[in-house]
Amino acid sequence: MKIDIFSDIVCPWCYLGQARMRAALKDFPGEVEVSWRPFQLDPSAPVRDGGLASDWLREKFGGADKVAAANDQMRALTAAEGLPYEPGLTRRSNTVPAHRVVWLAGEAGDRAVQDAVVSRLFRAHHAEGLDVSDEETLAALAGEAGLPGVRVREMFASQEGMAEIGADLENARALGITGVPFFLFEGQWAVSGAQSTEVLSAALTEVAGKLG
Repeated sequence: MKIDIFSDIVCPWCYLGQARMRAALKDFPGEVEVSWRPFQLDPSAPVRDGGLASDWLREKFGGADKVAAANDQMRALTAAEGLPYEPGLTRRSNTVPAHRVVWLAGEAGDRAVQDAVVSRLFRAHHAEGLDVSDEETLAALAGEAGLPGVRVREMFASQEGMAEIGADLENARALGITGVPFFLFEGQWAVSGAQSTEVLSAALTEVAGKLG
């Protein structure tokens, strides 16, 4: 079974969604190939030095109280999945550079490495306050996850991956995706949002039955 997961590194629901899908896959007996696809929640974000995300979020969502309430909700949900979460540290970042790294990991042909890269970037943004638009930071993080940093630097020295990221973003628009995470099974069946592990498990079983 093939699953494409459209997500954005700066999306806390995507961070949560990865953990829940991993849990669902642990108990699923079938063979599954997961590919991570890009989506941008904030395409206007600057590359590097975007400042604290909280400043921008307060302006976007109407004040500190609303942001604090959303952070409290997410802190409880991530804690339940064993995920570190420090929203006060997060930086506003344009995620195209991060998506290029995730794409490169997928091109290397090892989906486990791609998943590890995604996980490392999620943690860097949501728990460590690192700038996931900074190329040197991304190369170091990728190296920790099993994708050689030298290969990441080679990519950033060229336009490699830009056309592919653009095509995937266009595909997301064509599919009508307006929020993430978005789980697309076999290009035909979809589950939207950071659903529970139980819902994702049920979706895996249902799709497996349809595939025979």
